[in-house]
Amino acid sequence: MPGGNPPPPTQTITVTQTASGPEPTSSCSTGAIQCCESMTKARYPTATKILGLLGIVVEGLDVLVGLTCSAIEVIGVGGGACSSNVVCCQDNSHNSLISIGCLPIIL
Repeated sequence: MPGGNPPPPTQTITVTQTASGPEPTSSCSTGAIQCCESMTKARYPTATKILGLLGIVVEGLDVLVGLTCSAIEVIGVGGGACSSNVVCCQDNSHNSLISIGCLPIIL
């Protein structure tokens, strides 16, 4: 593109959410337990803007996504506390900006 950067490559992410309620901590098999500042559905404006900027297409607009997430290393010890949303997400590979396919966790 003259005078600008090319758009980011598009990445399609398929998320399979089989549960709608909170999961026990032991069932988080997709990666680290996350603490997210907020949760939303992929179809809502905040999420669609971030997904669009990253070039990510999520199949299923009702997929829960976490915004501004960080891993919780040790639960209940010092900095391991989370005062926001504790979740387990299928895709945590976007530098803590957005995590995709999240389910709430019961601690």
